[in-house]
Order: sequence, then structure tokens, then C-alpha cells
Amino acid sequence: MKLNEEEQDILAGHQGPVPQTALRHQIKVGEFFGAADFVPVTQAHIMADTESLGEAGVQWLEGLAAEKTGRRRVRIPTITDPRGTDFAKAAFLRHTKAMLTLEERAITAFVKLGVLMTNTCINYQTVQPATRNEHVAYGDTGVVIYSNSVCGARSNFEGGPSALSAGITGRTPRYGFHLPQKRLATLHVHVDDTPETLNEWGALGGVIGRIAGNYWAVPVIEGIGERGGAPGSDALKHFGAAMASFGSIALYHLVGLTPEASRLADVAPDVKALPSHRVTRADFESLQLSYHTTDEVDVVVFSAPQLSLHELRDVAALCEGRQFKKPLIAITSPQVKPDCDRMGFTQTIEAAGGQVLSGMCFYQSYAREMADAHGWKRLATNSAKLVNILGGYGYQPMLGSMEACVEAAATGRLA
Repeated sequence: MKLNEEEQDILAGHQGPVPQTALRHQIKVGEFFGAADFVPVTQAHIMADTESLGEAGVQWLEGLAAEKTGRRRVRIPTITDPRGTDFAKAAFLRHTKAMLTLEERAITAFVKLGVLMTNTCINYQTVQPATRNEHVAYGDTGVVIYSNSVCGARSNFEGGPSALSAGITGRTPRYGFHLPQKRLATLHVHVDDTPETLNEWGALGGVIGRIAGNYWAVPVIEGIGERGGAPGSDALKHFGAAMASFGSIALYHLVGLTPEASRLADVAPDVKALPSHRVTRADFESLQLSYHTTDEVDVVVFSAPQLSLHELRDVAALCEGRQFKKPLIAITSPQVKPDCDRMGFTQTIEAAGGQVLSGMCFYQSYAREMADAHGWKRLATNSAKLVNILGGYGYQPMLGSMEACVEAAATGRLA
């Protein structure tokens, strides 16, 4: 890779061993992906829950944080993805002392490194959205696809060490979706019917993700919003998160809606040369029904992505006057939770027997261990991303509307 004068200085160790270690890591990543050089980035977002980090990963963080020589702190705004627990609800979650201690150690190390503990996967709704053509280094797949597609920013999926390295050096290897040519469409999808509910948006994203099928695929999509207006932020949040989960997709274009695709020709100069697909309502309804394998429910979870204030308002309205037979868990960000408390949404949800959690994500918070501790197996959610993931944690996940999921908490059955 071609290094400028500052990068050569970092690599030589003149700024200390922490930036040197970070840049060495980034050079290896860049060489693997064929990057010619680095691109400056303005923000970084680290996905590094302790279930993934483990003891070795936390020790590595602690080693960086303990370094006394040179510069060790991040040089650009660097934030965190959801953590491995909500300490205020740890007893309910039945997280063990060992889990909590590991989490505390990781947080202490991140703080010493200057990382902002935002603990959110919806930073584009709550912290600071990236802007069009802004180069960033984001980790969470839902964050990346929303920022690339809806905001028009530029990021690859950055692994935890890569995102932290970007925060420390202020740059990332220039490959993939930092390059204009990689942002052009590689397949054309026409959708016959616009989804109405968040679970339908997620199911549609899952269908398109399966069609596209690999990280470098970029779908350009027509038909969305033609009869029902533009989708809102929460709809696109579920749509993109599911597409990334089912297909590893990092970027899509909605013709006439997303910033890089005012016209089809903007992202598909020769659309006739692209593989073409048609998606109907029956296709995304079929995906949803494929997860409805039983009526019985053990737990209801709203998570992945974390809920916006608008979603929590809607959940609270559905909880009004109910008493749940089954646990209902609604997870939001630390930025939204105080507003949820202040506006009475938390009280309404918890008066019905639910739990409002903050700063974590269900599948990143020892989901298998929680299932074993509580005897949970049959899980209902309105998140297509979550149902796609939780089968690997031993759950029997079911996808339904927000209304159906709240009803399932009250009755123990998913209609």
C-alpha cells in the first residue's frame, strides 16, 4: 500500500506503539482486499460485545489501554455498538458475575482509549448520522447498510479491531464501498407491492438479501413507494438490517428515494446487462410464514435493531391495560431510554409485565445462556434480522407483526 508521510511516521512508531499496532493491522487488511492506499475517515463505530471478544479479546483491549508510551486515544469520534448486558436488568437476564465482570473490564479499557460508550446500533437515528459521501469506518452490519444506502455515506463492514484501528489512526484502507465503481448496481430488482408493517419490511429485505447473496452485490430496487409514499426511517432500518443479515449486503439503492439513485441510470447505466428479479408480496409473506412453525410462545423480544422512540411509543400503546403471561422484552439505546422513561412508555410496558432494556442487543448478550437459564425456546419477534440469527442460538424463532407479538405475550400464542 502507498503510505503518505504521516502514515510512514505512524508505522515507524514515532506516535507510539498503539497507533503503530493499529496501522499494521490496517495494512494487512488493506493488502488482503487490494487497497492502493488509505482514505481519511471522520467517524468510527466498534462492534465488540464481550460474548464475541471473550477473555483474549478483552485482554488485548486492556493491553492497548495500559500503554504509557506515545498516543493511545482515538483521534476521531469513535462510538460503540450494543454491549453484552444492561447492568440495571442483569438479574432479570440472569447474566452471571463472570459475564458482568468481563463487560466491566471491556468498558474500562474502551473509556481509557477515548471511545464514547454510546452502546447503540441505531446511531444514525440517535447520535449523528453520516452524510452523503462522508467516509466512515462502521462495524455493525445494520449501521453500515443504512449509512451507505439511506445516508449515502461510504463504509465497509469493519471488524472490531479494524474499526478501533480506524478510530486510532483516523483512516481506513480505500477498498470496497469507499470506491465509486463498487457502489454501482450489480442486479436489478422490481418489487410489486410495498410492505406496510416493520416485519414485512424486514421480510422483504430478507428476500432481496437471499437473491443478492454476497457482500459485493448491490441491488437497485424499483417499485418501492410508487403507490404508498416514501418509507420512514424505521421501515428502512428493518429493511436494510434484514438484507444485511440474510445476504451480507452492505449497500442497496431505491430508485427515486435513496440519495445516489435519483434515476435508475445513476447507479445502473446499462440496466439491461444486469440480472433482473421480480419480488411479489407472496415472496415476503412466504419468508415470514416459513418462521411460523408453532403457535406456542415462551418469550417476545423487540430487538435487532434497537427500537426508536416511535417504535417504543407504539409498543407502549399496545401494552396499555394488558397483563402478560409471557415475558416481553423491548430493547432500545441509551440515548432513547431516558425519553422513553420521561414520556411514560417504560412505565406502561413494564406495568403490563414487560421489560424495557437499554444499551444491549438480544443476540449479542449471551442469548443461548439466557435461553438455558429461563427455559426459553419459542421466541416471537417482529425483527426479520433476529429470526435469521437466533436459530443458531438454539431458539425456534417466529416472525410476526408488532401487534401479533404483543398479543402473544398476553395469550402465550402467536396468531
